[in-house]
Amino acid sequence: MEEIVGEDGELKPGMQVYSDDEAYNLYNNYALRKGFSIRKGHIRRDASGNVRLREFTCAKEGFTRDQDTFEQKRYKKLETRTGCKAMIVFTVADGIWTISHINSEHNHDLARPEERQFLKLGRKVLEAHGNVMLSMLGAGIPPTKSFFYLANEMGGPENVGFTKKDVHNFLQRKKNEMLEAGDGQSLFNHFKRKQGEDPNFFYSMQLDQYSRMTNFFWRDNRSKFDYDCFGDVICFDTTFRTNKYNLICAPIVGVNHHWRNVMFGCAFLLDETTESFVWLFESFLESMGNKAPKTIFTDEDKAMAKEIGQVFPGTQHRLCTWHISKNAGKRIGSYLANPEFKKQFNKCLHGCSTETEFQASWDDMISRYNLGGNSWLEKLYSLREKWCPVFSLDTFSAKIRSTQRSESTNNVFHQISTHTMELIKFVHHYEKKIEEMRLAELEDDY
Repeated sequence: MEEIVGEDGELKPGMQVYSDDEAYNLYNNYALRKGFSIRKGHIRRDASGNVRLREFTCAKEGFTRDQDTFEQKRYKKLETRTGCKAMIVFTVADGIWTISHINSEHNHDLARPEERQFLKLGRKVLEAHGNVMLSMLGAGIPPTKSFFYLANEMGGPENVGFTKKDVHNFLQRKKNEMLEAGDGQSLFNHFKRKQGEDPNFFYSMQLDQYSRMTNFFWRDNRSKFDYDCFGDVICFDTTFRTNKYNLICAPIVGVNHHWRNVMFGCAFLLDETTESFVWLFESFLESMGNKAPKTIFTDEDKAMAKEIGQVFPGTQHRLCTWHISKNAGKRIGSYLANPEFKKQFNKCLHGCSTETEFQASWDDMISRYNLGGNSWLEKLYSLREKWCPVFSLDTFSAKIRSTQRSESTNNVFHQISTHTMELIKFVHHYEKKIEEMRLAELEDDY
């Protein structure tokens, strides 16, 4: 539809369009230019069901009804409606939609030009932009960076046509669409068949609000036996993603009596949210007869740390010193170039015998190299009880200091995963690798 406006850019009674969509787009485009959003209002039909009158209003029309009368809300959403009377009315006759009334007076401030990019109805992820973001996600580039890449290409965030939140929502929808029903059903059928063969086989799946499968966890009977024997310490890492759906592969790994990796189970996670971690840890605990580990090693993740304390309240949470050393190279790399500083930093990391020795070494390092205001080291120090061995001498840790055991397992899976591998094929490869690991243990026993 060729846009119909007056010479001054205003809408006036008597202007005509030829469908509900054209009427909506006419008023919506006008609203975006002015700085407000719209919503569909009343519609009247004749006895035959044909539209005779159609209203579109300002999005701030009316007031939100408080339906929570019996219990106090845990939180209140920001009130956005102001009872604004701005609106437009179309009368319809013989397929022609004619503006019969328009009120352009608003009782609230309109969005300034630089703010109009945030108006909801003006934001849309175009197919071309979506394809670019999906390609970048497949290459391991996070959503926020892909947004700013597009913003740079288009001359600024205000020209993109959507926000960072829209990027996350778009990619989340695509993930859900990509997790095809056929692949998910095949995985479900496989787990059901395994459970039929072995009643002690355990699996759990989480569904979203549309009854689509999102998160998965499973373990076989041997993993339960191994956990009963060696489950005092587990390593949990979420750095590896399967390629086809970009799901997170999260193996739960321990160490056996031959100092080899042993698998306690594996999960596919759609994201690294609080809800996903809680679901996984609760599923794992249920599968192991509610026996919690004594120590769990992870990388540094605030959300995960919170959920570990919630689901495993008596478990010692330790941070991976390998990740800390890697981050140190980024945060204090210039200091680590000094051999004396590096030696002292490594002593603090894993070379002290007592808490007193650690404190003295740390204070001396901070003072000698004038690092009192370094925010990363301050944060690291606040977490010292989770990474410095002298603070957990009373808790069994099998002398493990990092999550590299689970990461090395991830590397094995990465080698067997292809760009188009379906979930069910990945699970089959996982089962073959488990057999190889158990055969190696049998040989060690011999």
